[in-house]
Amino acid sequence: MEQSATSVKNTSVTFDKLSFKEKVGYALGDVASNFYWRVFDVFLFIFYTDAFGISAAAVGTMMLVTRIIDAVSDPLMGALADRTNTRFGKFRPYLILGIIPIAAAGVLTFTVPDLGDDGKLIWAYGTYIFMMLAYTFINVPYGALLGVVTSNSQERTTLTSFRFIGAFSGGTLVAYMTPELVTYLGAGNEALGWQLTMACYGLISAVLFCLTFFATKERIAPPANQQTSIKQDIIDLTNNKPWLILFSLALIIMFTITLRASTGTFYFKYYVNREDLIGTFTAVYMISLALGAASTPLLTKYFDKRSLLIGLMTSVAILSAAFYFIPAHNLTLMFVLQALIGFCLGPKSPLVFSMYADTADYSQYKNGRRATAMIFSAAAFSQKLGGAFAGAMIGWMLSSMGYVANQQQSPDSLMGILLLNTIIPAGFALLAVWVVKHYSLDEQKMRQINQSLYQAIDKSEPASE
Repeated sequence: MEQSATSVKNTSVTFDKLSFKEKVGYALGDVASNFYWRVFDVFLFIFYTDAFGISAAAVGTMMLVTRIIDAVSDPLMGALADRTNTRFGKFRPYLILGIIPIAAAGVLTFTVPDLGDDGKLIWAYGTYIFMMLAYTFINVPYGALLGVVTSNSQERTTLTSFRFIGAFSGGTLVAYMTPELVTYLGAGNEALGWQLTMACYGLISAVLFCLTFFATKERIAPPANQQTSIKQDIIDLTNNKPWLILFSLALIIMFTITLRASTGTFYFKYYVNREDLIGTFTAVYMISLALGAASTPLLTKYFDKRSLLIGLMTSVAILSAAFYFIPAHNLTLMFVLQALIGFCLGPKSPLVFSMYADTADYSQYKNGRRATAMIFSAAAFSQKLGGAFAGAMIGWMLSSMGYVANQQQSPDSLMGILLLNTIIPAGFALLAVWVVKHYSLDEQKMRQINQSLYQAIDKSEPASE
């Protein structure tokens, strides 16, 4: 028997189903976000080494340092958003306020200044930190919005599926269009091409974030007159075992995703010697992710979230390991396995983010307090931390194995690129399987939790299970 620490009296709980318009409107926010995140994920590392002119080791260190700084900002942003009160809600206003910072940061990050090696490195650190902070400012409230539009667990899964269909659709456009846009807009000047491309992405994202703002509605509020310190929010997180498991899971899965995404460009440029296929290869992956995300509501009708994640990550591990054995000339098999890996990873994001929303309900049920943005911001912290360590691993490993930008690579360097794209991500996928086995919030328990919260709205006694 598990009891909440305090009453959840006057808490707004809604089981409403969402309209198709609101689901699409919410999804457009992640289309916008991926005009930045997917550029970082796929192109930023090779931009820094091959266009900006920084060594692989320096890039790896920079990504670790800057992303750790940025990751720490996520819980702070979550705390700020949770304590924001406007007539537009807690989280929606940031979709408008964050537009100018993220657009400006995108252009500056992909600007190549004539400052010498030390000056360029300082510029890279400063602009990348600015970029990630701007992304945090708009994306943490956007993510938290998922937790306050409905309490219906299946609707949350459907909404996150819409979200990540949007994310992967935007990511597909970015993967396919970016190399072409850089070449076209730069007209022979690669640095200018990157600047103008990011300026275009900034304008498109601004429109999409505005559409999300107008299409969505916040329906779930914390308990009336809730007064909770940031310290208490953090204590609640550390006592939320399902959330801790998801935190670890997101960190580990980001190793798998970041390693494969960031080294895929190196793999095709140097191992396959078909740099012209980078955009197409990444686009196939993104389309497969979108198809996987779209299949999530159907899959969750037949499998619980935990079992589904176990099966999917096991498949990712097997397929990633199999990628190691593909000959450099067998392009067909590369594309087939990449599509299968993308399809298996596609449901991961809708599932995990829906589960984060469930842990917000669990925290309110257990503690009588709700800190939705803190839940989601700390989740973003986990993802960024995983991405930071993965980026550092790429840089340090490539450097240690003799990588030299824009040159024919040594056998050791090629082996490093191959391992980072295949065997090593497979190992992290298997570790993710082990972690998710410890997750305890199944559908039956979530129904009990939401029913307890609903029944306790007008009662003074604690909700119990």
